[in-house]
Amino acid sequence: MAGTLLAILQTRLELLSIEVEEERLNIKQMLLYGSIALLFFSLSIIMLTTFVAVVFWDSYRLQVLAGFAGLFFVAGALAWNAFHRVANRKSQLFSASLGALADDREQLAPLP
Repeated sequence: MAGTLLAILQTRLELLSIEVEEERLNIKQMLLYGSIALLFFSLSIIMLTTFVAVVFWDSYRLQVLAGFAGLFFVAGALAWNAFHRVANRKSQLFSASLGALADDREQLAPLP
C-alpha cells in the first residue's frame, strides 16, 4: 500500500512540475511577443501622429493634437480596464493536478 501511495505521489509531483514549466514558458512567450508588439505599435502611433500633425500644421494643429491626445487617453483607459479584468481572473494553474489528487483521494477512501 505504501509503495502505491508513493508511486501516486511521484506521478502527481511530475504532473505538477510539468504544469509549472508549461506556465513559465507560456508567460515568457507572452512577455516577449507582447513587448515586441508594444514597441512596433508605439512606433507606428508616433509616426502617424507626427504625420497628421505635420499635414495640418498650418490650419488645425491644435485640434489635431488635442484629438490625438483624447484618442490616446481613451485607448489607455480601455487597455487599463482589460489589464484589470485579466489580473482579477482566477488562474487555472495546477487545475489538472488538483483534479487528479481529488480523484486519488476518492479512490483511496475506504468504502462505507
